[in-house]
Amino acid sequence: MARWKRGQAAQGVKQAVHYAFGGVCDATLTAKTADGALAAAGYADAVMTRYIVENGATRDDLLTRTQLRDWVDGIDPLTGERRGRDLESPVADLILDATINAPKSFSIAAMLDTELAAAYEDLQDRLRDRIIKLWQTELNARRGKQGAIREDLTRIEVVELRHERSRSLDPHKHRHLWLNVKVQGVDGKWSNVDTRVALRFQNVVNAEGDLASRTDPAWIATLAEKGFTLDAGGEIAQLEHLVRPLSKRSAQIEANKAAHLHAWKEQHPNEEPSSTVLTQIDQWAWAAGRPNKPGWLNEKDWASIVMSELLHADPELVEPRSATVARSVAIEDLDVELLAAKAIVDADARSTGTGGRFSDMDVRAGAIRAIAASGVVADRTLLAEIVDEVTSHATRTHTVTLLSEPDIPAHIKRRMATSTATLKTTLAQRTDSLTAPGEVLPSGEIAAVANAIDPERRLDQGQARGASSIAGSDRIVAVSGAAGTGKTTMLKVAGVALRRRGRNMIIVAPTKKASAVAGREAESASSSLHQLLHDYGWRWTSNRAGATEWSRLRSGDIDPATGVQYAGPRIGISAGDRIVVDEAGMLDLEAANALLDIIGRTGAGVALVGDQHQALPVGHSGAMALFWRRATRQVELDTIHRFTDPAWAELSLRFRNPDSREAAEVADELIRTGHVVLVDNEVEARSAMIAAWFEATRARQSIALVTATHAEAQSVSEDIQARRIADGSVDTKTGTSGQAGQAIFVGDVVQTRRNDSTTDVQNRQNWVVKRVAADHVMLASDRDSTDLRKITHEYAASHLHLAYATTVYGVQGETTDLSFVGPGVDAAGLYVGLTRGKQNNIAAVVAANRASAASELVETMQRRPVEETVEMSRAAARTELHRAAQPQSDPIHVAGSDQTAYPALR
Repeated sequence: MARWKRGQAAQGVKQAVHYAFGGVCDATLTAKTADGALAAAGYADAVMTRYIVENGATRDDLLTRTQLRDWVDGIDPLTGERRGRDLESPVADLILDATINAPKSFSIAAMLDTELAAAYEDLQDRLRDRIIKLWQTELNARRGKQGAIREDLTRIEVVELRHERSRSLDPHKHRHLWLNVKVQGVDGKWSNVDTRVALRFQNVVNAEGDLASRTDPAWIATLAEKGFTLDAGGEIAQLEHLVRPLSKRSAQIEANKAAHLHAWKEQHPNEEPSSTVLTQIDQWAWAAGRPNKPGWLNEKDWASIVMSELLHADPELVEPRSATVARSVAIEDLDVELLAAKAIVDADARSTGTGGRFSDMDVRAGAIRAIAASGVVADRTLLAEIVDEVTSHATRTHTVTLLSEPDIPAHIKRRMATSTATLKTTLAQRTDSLTAPGEVLPSGEIAAVANAIDPERRLDQGQARGASSIAGSDRIVAVSGAAGTGKTTMLKVAGVALRRRGRNMIIVAPTKKASAVAGREAESASSSLHQLLHDYGWRWTSNRAGATEWSRLRSGDIDPATGVQYAGPRIGISAGDRIVVDEAGMLDLEAANALLDIIGRTGAGVALVGDQHQALPVGHSGAMALFWRRATRQVELDTIHRFTDPAWAELSLRFRNPDSREAAEVADELIRTGHVVLVDNEVEARSAMIAAWFEATRARQSIALVTATHAEAQSVSEDIQARRIADGSVDTKTGTSGQAGQAIFVGDVVQTRRNDSTTDVQNRQNWVVKRVAADHVMLASDRDSTDLRKITHEYAASHLHLAYATTVYGVQGETTDLSFVGPGVDAAGLYVGLTRGKQNNIAAVVAANRASAASELVETMQRRPVEETVEMSRAAARTELHRAAQPQSDPIHVAGSDQTAYPALR
């Protein structure tokens, strides 16, 4: 129910996204200039409420726009006194923004009944009060040189914004809580909140939101009185069917809005629309296509029209409902063991980016979420004891403690699920047991095979070594190659060489899409890795706690999923054959463990071909690193073949994994050579990406737009769709609904998100919508317009979305003419994004000047070390502890030294 966002400072005027009726949301914030401060203050209608939490007690007052500007800028809004040191960095956090959100069905309920609306407001009030008190007691400031000293807080200040609608004017009651980074310590001094702790603690805050929405007695009782109940997912069961129609309409509104705004700008070149114009466009976009739409929308009109649409979707909505009984599981009947197991599953699932490590805060958040879904209804104070009990049981019973120092801060990720620690240990031991050296094929034989395949093309030294190693007899081979080093060409030669010696090469990949491409281009048998594992009897199912459990069927066993006797594998693998895992950087530990079982049973060899510096797996990472360290044959490909510019090929190798000194040089060169564009904010970055897409399309060039998140990719995609609607490139006469009700029309670029053997579509495969019929949607490959597929509208609604832009996972393995990378990506996103384009690659960086842009790039290029073993995870946890702020009387002793040290703040 509560969600988190950081508000950063940057120079220049920022653009807020204004709602009709004065609501706003998702704006880029700043207070480093007068213009920026006024933009931040522009959120307020006239006054805003400030909450001051001091030693657990809360009081509030009202701030004018001018006072809000000062408050955001770190100045006491009443006295004008500056609080602590001024923040000089143009990217310093000035506020942290938590959103109190809820399922959309809650907002629909509030529209239907005034008593429900009041109860929902009260629920949000109670949650707000709890969150801000938790912030004051749980967060801390950093003091001293490099922020080495931890200071507990006595006072924090929060401003609340209340919004009634989404960007598209659908019912969506939510609130923003702006936590000012200026906080007062117990010593009475003002300094900055420890943002690392605050961001990690937000996992707990989010969980508290889930708990409130599903267990609050007053809210649940009011729902029951009105005949409503919550389903297993936390939605109001009787209203959930109305969410999709509203979401579908929301997507159409966004398309209307963007198209109308584009038309306005064409009519008013070199002008920016005023707030009045933006409001008019919002109203027009919302009302367009609605029967009897008003010429000027007001609050009463809005509510009336939304209600009429809800009634159209469900005419029985206004029929009287009988009160229901608010059922609840008694606290004493809760299964603590099951809840503890669920808490660890939750924490473990969120730990894939940190080597499987999580913190006490993460366990606590998992415990709260497990209790929220348990069916209990009770006052939060009564649930405190069970939260503590579940958290304690979870850590004692289901985790390995990586550090034993006393009084470790709760945000330090020093725990690991016992199952993950066991998996890491087992995988390392199994890999060691299978390691056996062999011989490589003679270089002359490899050269002859390559010449027979393509007389015009010669393998470079790395490709030749890789092909001879894969075709050789080492049990474990690892080939690592940067983007564009010709791994597919190498595999094609290795496959032919193996077949000439009577051996087979079976190519698998973590995704069906990648395996199909690799198999086709290398002219070898291929399947997704999970297809191979399933064929050899491996099954993966979820247990009661939600954990994925892997097991293997023996021949003659009954498959519990189908009830059919398992007859053994159909894919023949013999001793001496080579299983090649392509895109092996995306191989997760669980699948790697099952694969090693197959290697051991069949006598085959394995070759991992990939790049650890590209996208990591969705699950626990480290398999590629583990194999690399234990392989008896290691090959590094370092000659780039993809790019037309040799200088860019050399530079791409340098920013693949630079050290701290080289990163600064690489960042400067990226900027100097024109591969970076500076933008004032994310809105400007989005505009630049959209412009690049249309410019590439006009030039008949392919382009990859890479964003940090799926939500950002969809936002860019919807803006491009809207402009295409406006210029007639997309036909809106017929359409279908994609994921989350997204409007999709003929001509749109889309992506399928689930493998479907019946229609022969693959996850993350791109298409163009050719036709929308009553019973199907016709798709054409974005690379070959004659390659057609039919999908159902049901598949589209669940597994299809716009794909003008995508995340790093969507472009992994793709090659285009151009690429454009948006701000906020991580090291893998930057590297992968900037190595898709054969001709040119650009990254947008939010920065005021070249020096700031270089600093941002250097930070982005920093990679977390891969933690493939428990020992490496333990070392990473210790490094994190050394960097954390410590109480002034409790310095950290540096192992192997007679000195003590306080950690540096990043």
